[in-house]
Amino acid sequence: MWLLHSSIGRKLVMSISGIVLILFLLFHLCMNVTAVFSPEAYNGICALLGANWYAVAATVGLGAIVAIHFVYAIMLTLQNRKARGNDRYAVNKRPAGVSWASQNMFVLGLIVIGFLLLHFSQFWYKMMFAELVGHHEVSPWGTEMLLSPKDGAAFVQYYFSQLWVVIAYLVWYAALWFHLTHGLWSAVQTIGWSNGLWLNRWKWFANIVATLIFLGFAFVTLFFYVKSLCCSAGCQ
Repeated sequence: MWLLHSSIGRKLVMSISGIVLILFLLFHLCMNVTAVFSPEAYNGICALLGANWYAVAATVGLGAIVAIHFVYAIMLTLQNRKARGNDRYAVNKRPAGVSWASQNMFVLGLIVIGFLLLHFSQFWYKMMFAELVGHHEVSPWGTEMLLSPKDGAAFVQYYFSQLWVVIAYLVWYAALWFHLTHGLWSAVQTIGWSNGLWLNRWKWFANIVATLIFLGFAFVTLFFYVKSLCCSAGCQ
């Protein structure tokens, strides 16, 4: 199959899967921002998703897309290394017009995947998976307190009250920002929705989307951290 064996086919799969994942990030961002303004509404969304069959099916599909995106990234990286041969050992300056992110997409992707596993272990495993196996109460990492798997707002508040978690997530958001600033416009170009006139416009659009995602997730994380500090100091 040309999607598997040809360079163009592999890049096309990478591009389409990447755009789908960006759309999911925007949905996830909107959901998380809801928790800032209304924990009850956020829990309502969590209950709507939860362990319902359609949410489980979407999660499986999303996991498959992440896996495909990552596997194809490995294939393209190995292909590029093979094509460069001994040149990959030479120390060269970055060519003009080539961003740092574009030369480090695979490393950035590894960071994103690594923190994604942390995120899954803190939230998905303690919420959707706990519901699927019939647990009515679970303990978040590092505490013996019990929470309902459906109380997503409580999980968010607990985890983002810990400084090391906040720092780790901010690092994740930064890596994601770099990854998206190159990945989005590159995906659009690969699909064929770009030309000489639109290329710079797509690059600006990619920067705007990546920055929106970074600032949105960072805002939610820092909001709950500051809220925890206020509660510790006796604020209402």
